[in-house]
Amino acid sequence: MPIAPGRAPILASLTKAEPFASAEEAWFWTMAALIARREGARLSAARGSVIRPCEPDDVVKCLDRLYRQRRIELQHARIMRIWGERGSAPSPRYPSERGDARLWREAMERLDFPLRQKGIVAGVARGMTPTEGAEIIPFPGCSA
Repeated sequence: MPIAPGRAPILASLTKAEPFASAEEAWFWTMAALIARREGARLSAARGSVIRPCEPDDVVKCLDRLYRQRRIELQHARIMRIWGERGSAPSPRYPSERGDARLWREAMERLDFPLRQKGIVAGVARGMTPTEGAEIIPFPGCSA
């Protein structure tokens, strides 16, 4: 069925899209969208206050790919779902959350790279903060 003139969907430009600051932020956004969808909300692109460079399913596909590559285990996904639904990360300060915090950190570190490759997450990579005055040591046998 053809789309009537003047009724074509308006798609936001990806140049206006604002990537997430971290994989954790992207995951919480994804979980909020999935919960809303489960409760009956109809989600569509470019309807929020901030235009994002992806759909929630894109983040889930990255997680699924990591699982199929055996980079993330079922325990990681379980912890991501539980804490994602709560909307907060587990804290290593509390003994009861210490194991969950370790799995959460591992999962976020592994999810970070594919999300950056797709342009969903921007900024400095997790754990890769630039250091002031770092010395670069030349590789032996290499002329620069």
